[in-house]
Amino acid sequence: MFTLPARSGPRPNVRQTTPHQQLDQLAPVHLQQALAARVFALPDVVEHESLVSVPGARALCLRQEVPAGAPEAFIAAREFAHLHPHYDGSLHIRLPPALAQEALDKGWAEPHFLVHSGHLPGHYVMLYGPRDEAELDIIYGMIEASYHWAGGRS
Repeated sequence: MFTLPARSGPRPNVRQTTPHQQLDQLAPVHLQQALAARVFALPDVVEHESLVSVPGARALCLRQEVPAGAPEAFIAAREFAHLHPHYDGSLHIRLPPALAQEALDKGWAEPHFLVHSGHLPGHYVMLYGPRDEAELDIIYGMIEASYHWAGGRS
């Protein structure tokens, strides 16, 4: 586990309805592509269309042959995160609860809007898209933590 630094600047504006998406401070497309390349190269991660997100969202799923970790690590089936399309650049993820709280406290994330009504657990968060290479590394680190919690290889 790692300690998150505070995210600089104000939080982006986010739609608090369906679709839950980031509206400004969008990640440049080249950083979105770099993040996708890194996360889909994790061992035993396969890409599928998200079971719960907008068309074009790219789900990070743990391969069926790999033993699953905690059930609460998954959004749906074997999906533990999904990357939103380029017009958004954020992602939804199930983080280990302590890391989710740290990400919320330090400005990297916000709860999915359905958390407030009790329909989703508090560790289901939106991570804001990376604005630069340093943020890309931090976001990747949180995705990697979610991957390990879901049962990914160490």
